[in-house]
Amino acid sequence: MIVEVTGASPAVAPEFSRRRRIGILFICSMSLLMVGLDVTIVNVALPSIGRDFHAPLSGLQWTVDAYTLVLASLLMLSGSTADRLGRRRTFVIGLLTFAAGSLLCSLAPNLTTLIIFRMVQAVGGSMLNPVAMSIITNTFTVPRERAQAIGVWAAVVGVSMALGPVVGGLLVTSVGWRSIFWINIPVGLTAVILARRYIPESKAPVARKVDIPGQVLVITLLASLTYGIIEAPDRGWSSAIIVGAFFVTAVSLAALLIRERRVSEPLIDLRFFRSVPFASATVIGVAASAALGGFLFLNTLYLQEVRGLSPLQAGIDTLPMAAMTMLLPPFSGRLVGRRGSRIPLVIAGATLGTACLMLVGLSATTPFTWLFTAYVIFGIGFGFVNAPITNAAVSGMPRAQAGVAAAIASTSRQIGQTLGVAVVGALVSSSLKAGHHDFARASRAGWWVLAGCGAVVLVLGLVATSSWARGTAQRTAEAINPEFLEGQTR
Repeated sequence: MIVEVTGASPAVAPEFSRRRRIGILFICSMSLLMVGLDVTIVNVALPSIGRDFHAPLSGLQWTVDAYTLVLASLLMLSGSTADRLGRRRTFVIGLLTFAAGSLLCSLAPNLTTLIIFRMVQAVGGSMLNPVAMSIITNTFTVPRERAQAIGVWAAVVGVSMALGPVVGGLLVTSVGWRSIFWINIPVGLTAVILARRYIPESKAPVARKVDIPGQVLVITLLASLTYGIIEAPDRGWSSAIIVGAFFVTAVSLAALLIRERRVSEPLIDLRFFRSVPFASATVIGVAASAALGGFLFLNTLYLQEVRGLSPLQAGIDTLPMAAMTMLLPPFSGRLVGRRGSRIPLVIAGATLGTACLMLVGLSATTPFTWLFTAYVIFGIGFGFVNAPITNAAVSGMPRAQAGVAAAIASTSRQIGQTLGVAVVGALVSSSLKAGHHDFARASRAGWWVLAGCGAVVLVLGLVATSSWARGTAQRTAEAINPEFLEGQTR
């Protein structure tokens, strides 16, 4: 039986049995598994896609970033739309769209159409993770249970990282890269059937208006910034089109900040960023995901192009990292629920930075034991970072706007992945054009940047969990909505 809570406040939504709550968490996690698999599988397949379509490095960057760019641009709109039209309905539409986009990607005749179909996938993907997170938030209403549920949710990222490289490598090696998109279709359709049967429909008690101008500005901002970074090495940093792209970025950012302060129901409520924990969680999300996106991009090309490994071998070699990312998030979630966010964030920042520093000196003869050690340390860092980010973002917003809250956290991650791939790819391209023909040597600047991302996580993790920062969160909560706004996590 479907329990309807449409139009009801989460505070009066019916309580579900523990078995029902676990079932809802499982169904929502299926969407994250599907999206996570897609990211890791596509990275493993990049060298094969490049050879089939004779794609330059920038083409491979766009294969990844076209997806994350659209995803980042639409996540907040999808979260707001779900709060208005119904979370289950939006979730199901997202699953169907993602499955359809995956089918189209498997049929793409050239690189341009593949990139376009990846964007179709992203439209569907934008309706999945933030909406699923808002469903979880309104299902697990006890803060400690919610933190633990978010830990399980974050563990699915590790599962997808563990399965993605191996499954993707096996499919690419045995069937071809097009088969990597087939796996999304049965998973997506199964999730649709289960969602329609077991997940209750829910909406925010007060419908939010859709901020179309704000949405257009976000898309313009992210698209122009990503285009400028990716295309600059080929077109020249001082070329008119690149300078124009960055000018559009600056104008879009200024216009967005002005508009969002003036409208009654903005796409991004800038007042929430007065809370240091919330603002820090957003920046940490960008930095951590930039480290992950850059790591996957550089490491995949290094293992296959420099070390000569097959896609399957490359996938197996990254399992140490994936195992840590899979095993640690539940522990991180429990730690957040009991002790707060400081310890997980400090561990995450220190280990992410250390792992990337270990990879700065990569060469064609770097021992695999050194690589595996770095992979394990990186996996520890990413395994600890997701739970405190998500919990801080969701807890720091009104639960009536849970879709928007989760969307901001997810958007920060997608922006980070987009920038991570764009920046390290641009650094590698520039280095190769400067005469460093060895990919390992050309990637060194990229690893330095990713190590810096770890330092950002570490520093902001300490700042955001200070007593001063908690005071800003409390003042922000009282100023915005004392009735609905929950206190920030510690």
